Amino acid sequence: MFTIFNSNLTTLFLDPNSSSNYSAIKGAKVNIILSPSLYWVKKLSLPVKYLRDVKKLLPSIFEETLPAGNYSYTAYKSGDEFLIFAYEDKLILETLSQEGISLSNVANVYFAQSEMQNIEGALKVNETQSLYVKDDIVVLLPCCWIEESGDLDLSDITLSKHRVVLHQYGHIVDNSSLYKIGAVLVVLSMLVFGEYFITVQKTAQISELKDKVFEKYKLKQTTLQNRSMLKKYKNIHERQTKIREYISYILSLKLQGREKLSKLSLSNTTLNAEFSDASKATASRIKKRLKSRKVNFKADIKDSRLYLEMIL
Repeated sequence: MFTIFNSNLTTLFLDPNSSSNYSAIKGAKVNIILSPSLYWVKKLSLPVKYLRDVKKLLPSIFEETLPAGNYSYTAYKSGDEFLIFAYEDKLILETLSQEGISLSNVANVYFAQSEMQNIEGALKVNETQSLYVKDDIVVLLPCCWIEESGDLDLSDITLSKHRVVLHQYGHIVDNSSLYKIGAVLVVLSMLVFGEYFITVQKTAQISELKDKVFEKYKLKQTTLQNRSMLKKYKNIHERQTKIREYISYILSLKLQGREKLSKLSLSNTTLNAEFSDASKATASRIKKRLKSRKVNFKADIKDSRLYLEMIL
């Protein structure tokens, strides 16, 4: 009842209270004409010359008219006046879904105002409502207000250039929020780029300093080689530190009478000390002190001589 073929596409009239008969051509690409129940329209004379200037004013023009919701706006010029529209993307998308029409199967969307403003008389949309043109505005009226209504026949309609843009996610985030989010993302992107630029510069500086250090201290080219060198010098440092500590322990020992340090020698793994005329009491005192310092040592007393071997 409500279909025609235009440019090889079927055109459907979409109304929340009427069937579009899409099930008969399910899966086909279609054009959609929106019922007046799916949008708000005003016809105004405005003191502006260009359509782009009018579009900036649309939210404020509808400000005291629309119920709460997230709306999209559009307009086009008709003679010396402007036709301005407000519509909820969410409501239109839900109505399409109820009719089993996927948005991917919708070629173009139009307002009944732009496509049916030249109809004559009233056209029946459903059992209770009819389309009617009053003061150049296409409206829906109760059938009981009109004496006679014809059938809705789209066969003579040539679609205009006034297409409607549907924002699939417009009901989730409004345009102003999208602009704010976009601005935040731009600022974050600039900050990240700035941080990246600074990091690149610092990396280059560190690399340059690294090369200078390598050259100054004649370091090897690879990290593995340098770690091996570091381990070697750490071992040397630890050994030298122990040698100094052990010598300090020995030289600070208090000897009695004729007791004296007669020999001190160093091998690869040990520091050796020899005390002459050492008594057993002195030997015991020296062992006790070395143990308190947690020195790994061996001691032996023979013929009044104390032999110490401290392991490095």
